Amino acid sequence: MTRQSQLERATAASFDLGSFTQAGVAVVFGAGGGIGRALVEAIQTAEKFKHVVTFSRSTSPAINLLDEGSLALAASFAADLGELRLVIDATGFLHDDRQGPEKSWRQLDAVNLARAFALNAIGPALIMKHMLPQLPRSGKAVFATLSARVGSIGDNRLGGWYSYRASKAALNQLVRTAAIELARRSSDALCIALHPGTVATPLSAPFAASGSDVHTPAVAARHLLAVVDQLTAEANGGFFDWRGQPVPW
Repeated sequence: MTRQSQLERATAASFDLGSFTQAGVAVVFGAGGGIGRALVEAIQTAEKFKHVVTFSRSTSPAINLLDEGSLALAASFAADLGELRLVIDATGFLHDDRQGPEKSWRQLDAVNLARAFALNAIGPALIMKHMLPQLPRSGKAVFATLSARVGSIGDNRLGGWYSYRASKAALNQLVRTAAIELARRSSDALCIALHPGTVATPLSAPFAASGSDVHTPAVAARHLLAVVDQLTAEANGGFFDWRGQPVPW
């Protein structure tokens, strides 16, 4: 049996989202991406939620991280379906044909920096703005956003990737700050950041080191949901990797 097959079996065996109450609503932002699609499929397979709502640029209603109105409309649409028990923000931007990770400060560009912050920090912050007030006041509810280990300031030993690192570090601070406010309103709820590891998606494919531990989206999704399932309210405001281990700020 291959190592990948072993991971598939291990994660499939332990994954059931049993910590959530039956018949709530699960929501995935960024459902059009590799991890987002896999998260939707895994949540649907668990059959724990009455509704699994997906949002992307091609859904109805559609979302645009640069358009707060679209995010507010999405939040209202999801909340109308029932109690929001699980909300996952699987959006994120690393590179496209217009910009990529910087190797040196010589490549820093104000427009590219602003774009990375808009997509990796400001957009998710606005999702939190409109989704966190919709979480139930009692019982387990989770808002999780996909961050990245390279956003850790304490773990940064290689440098480079300025805009991606800084925008994900900003996201982590936004999560931490929102979690404090959320705890005053909903003592059983969690607002957390998750590092999915290296996943075989177009976002990470050009940068995955040869021989590194790369997960399929399906395996990554099950890992992340297993972590979410195991966390309790004491983990509110935390930053965790796909194994459930805390990541340094």
